[in-house]
Amino acid sequence: MFTNFKNIPKIEVIPGYTAQFIHGKTHTIALWHIKKGYRIPLHHHHHEQIVQAIEGEFELVVDGESKICRAGDIAVIPSNVPHEGVSVTDCVLLDTFCPVREDYRALSQRD
Repeated sequence: MFTNFKNIPKIEVIPGYTAQFIHGKTHTIALWHIKKGYRIPLHHHHHEQIVQAIEGEFELVVDGESKICRAGDIAVIPSNVPHEGVSVTDCVLLDTFCPVREDYRALSQRD
């Protein structure tokens, strides 16, 4: 299947966090558009997550270790490891989750 993010609708998941989702059989990809100053609270999930900073700056804290992520930076978050973050500037992040985020798939399919 071929697609382009410009053809995928944006969904506000939580205030300040808008995403575009692509779901395969085993993975979910999320392109996040995050407004400056918005926080994602400390959480964990059974999905392995790979985060790539595309634009701007995002402070990511993984298992207590903090880093300001800028374009090109990548973080690998193992399953069930606590993580949180805050956007230092408006930013864009690309997340890959394995297995599929069924909660995000459900958001993608609602009218």
